[in-house]
Amino acid sequence: MAQLSTKISLYCQANSKTVDFTKDVLLQDDSDGKGAYIKTWNVSGLAQPTDDQIASYETAGNTEEANNVVRATRRTAYGDIGDQLDEIYKSITDWQTRIKSIKDANPKG
Repeated sequence: MAQLSTKISLYCQANSKTVDFTKDVLLQDDSDGKGAYIKTWNVSGLAQPTDDQIASYETAGNTEEANNVVRATRRTAYGDIGDQLDEIYKSITDWQTRIKSIKDANPKG
């Protein structure tokens, strides 16, 4: 199940807004174990989403979170940008082959 923050971010993006979870939207976990909910909503020009609107982002949220894991894995495997530039200078073909193998081993959803 996608995190509430991910679904809110996608909702805001779909409505051409950005969200700052330290100022615009504050989340809180419910003490009865039902999970997180929106405690404060201050996104200028955008109404707080309904539960149904948030739920409609479940699939996209799951995909985004899975892709974030892939991005982090790729970033680690790619290595330092300076080392990559050196590798490109020495042999762009070898670099392309290495990057392709990393992407193939870590596909996005």
